[in-house]
Amino acid sequence: MIALIDYGAGNLTSVKKALAAIGAGVFVPRHPEDLAASHAVIVPGVGHFGATRTLDARWVDAILERVGEGCPLLGICLGMQWLFEGSEEAPDCSGLGILGGRCYRMGAAGMVKVPHVGWNSLDFQPGAPIVDGVTPGAQVYFTHSYVVPITGDTVAVSDHGGPFAAVVQRGQVAGVQFHPEKSGDVGLRVLRNFVEMT
Repeated sequence: MIALIDYGAGNLTSVKKALAAIGAGVFVPRHPEDLAASHAVIVPGVGHFGATRTLDARWVDAILERVGEGCPLLGICLGMQWLFEGSEEAPDCSGLGILGGRCYRMGAAGMVKVPHVGWNSLDFQPGAPIVDGVTPGAQVYFTHSYVVPITGDTVAVSDHGGPFAAVVQRGQVAGVQFHPEKSGDVGLRVLRNFVEMT
């Protein structure tokens, strides 16, 4: 069973449908202690980084406890950004901090339209489990204004006025800046890869 975290900023219905399409069981935990029943955790997200304040210390502790027990964790869009230390979008709001770095606004030079909305390609070297079976150059659907820094945990890069981390993975923790639930067969493949990590 995959726990789909509802903190008021996620596209839960679309993510549920995508997971159902690949045969994954999903539940939405009402309380942090409900995560004990999960085999994997997904933090979706749409909107402002400040919305993650809903994930208070009790949720953070419960998620980190499950990760410490080997439970896979996936962040989608804002959920991926929340895996990092924080964001300049809401400087007083901490992220989960499981990955190092802070999110920043893309297109700072004003050379590209922000938010970045639409299809864009993934540039990566095959090897990371989260992108297994995905062809480099595959197109996925983005809608965002902020990005995470490219670090040693970056698996795939995309470009919109400059390169940014589109997929990250460190062990059982992964994140995608794009929306797999809106990215057709490629997105379903990424979700299937995550489910197979359980």
